[in-house]
Amino acid sequence: MNYQDFLKTKSKIQIHKGFSPFEMNKNLFPFQKFIVERNVSKAKYGVFADCGLGKTIMELETATQTVRKTNKKALILSPLVVVAQTKREAEKFDFDMDKVVMTNFENLHNINPNEFSSLIVDESSIMKNFEGKLKKQIFDYFRNTEYKFAFTATPSPNDPMEIGNHSEFLDYQTRLEMLATYFINDQDHTSKWRLKGHAVDKFYNAMSNWAIMLTKPQDIGFDMPGYDLSEINYQEFKIETDKLNNGLLFNDLAISATDFNGELRRTKKQRIEKAAELASKKTNHIVWVKHNEESSEVTKMIDGAIEVSGADRPEEKAEKLLAFANDEFRVLVTKSKIAQYGLNFQNCASQIFMSPDFSFESLYQSVRRSHRFGQKNRVDINLITTDTMQNVIETIKTKEEQFKIMQQLMIKNQNLWTKDIKQYGVTA
Repeated sequence: MNYQDFLKTKSKIQIHKGFSPFEMNKNLFPFQKFIVERNVSKAKYGVFADCGLGKTIMELETATQTVRKTNKKALILSPLVVVAQTKREAEKFDFDMDKVVMTNFENLHNINPNEFSSLIVDESSIMKNFEGKLKKQIFDYFRNTEYKFAFTATPSPNDPMEIGNHSEFLDYQTRLEMLATYFINDQDHTSKWRLKGHAVDKFYNAMSNWAIMLTKPQDIGFDMPGYDLSEINYQEFKIETDKLNNGLLFNDLAISATDFNGELRRTKKQRIEKAAELASKKTNHIVWVKHNEESSEVTKMIDGAIEVSGADRPEEKAEKLLAFANDEFRVLVTKSKIAQYGLNFQNCASQIFMSPDFSFESLYQSVRRSHRFGQKNRVDINLITTDTMQNVIETIKTKEEQFKIMQQLMIKNQNLWTKDIKQYGVTA
């Protein structure tokens, strides 16, 4: 057996038996119906669809399809504030929710998994930490669930752990099997994995058996007007810091992850003042912060600002975030980990990042709360940095390029089921 034949034996993945869809809700667009059909036909499937493509309505339709097939309950699991938003969407589009249960991740311990024939995990990138308590809980609870679906906008670029977790959650290849088949350990970084050079297309082709990725309907053959993003304008405001007493002529231009929080504390006053200045314009703004003390202080300095903090009760967080979406106050101050997932803030076209860090996913998800399909205005993204933190922005740019490459490779290697696309009025 030569190496290529050996690779084929290793790349075999589990096949699951689904069903043909029932008649779908009339409010779904053709490309959304196509994705729902793939979901139920595959039985276990991942949907990596960019922000604003209607993941919520696809989740609701997928759930109701499994209810009609099994006559058992379906569970939609999502961040707390997204639950309220999903319920509003269900009412808006007239879904029958008699056997569809929606709950948040924090309430998972109160769920009996045996009551459900299907599970839908919204914002499934929460499973990126393969040793995380929540990820283990989801895997253990729903190990034998018949239908399972994962929805997210951004599986992390160059992060095989997260992609492997999705594959394992959906019962195809385990994370370790996927790594052994397609990846090689980076000798310089024992925790880093990279695709084998000859396995790039094979990996994304295999991945297309259990997931679909799209940034717009055209990526999967649907030429639909209206899916164009508005202009986005990134502006960096660099703060010149005081000279450190370290015996050097100039301060370092790069900060390590270890020293990052210390540098934020050292520059807190200047960054707060700049954020307050930018948010003084009488339009809606989101101010993204990193630390509790800078959150409370910048809120006091901005007229019309409301803080959503980790200390708030979950219900309080949801209430405030939905109030901002409804234009009940002008400036939202919060952390990315509180409000970066699932929320629609098209009413806000200005975001201020007081302390951008090394996480591209966090920045991307936060930006897409405002910059999404349906946004009519230019979105201004204001990044407040310092002269000592220039490597942070460079790291984000590098990860952004990796993410775009991943999107392009998966879209290129997707098996689009030409015969099934045609039934939705598309000439493939």
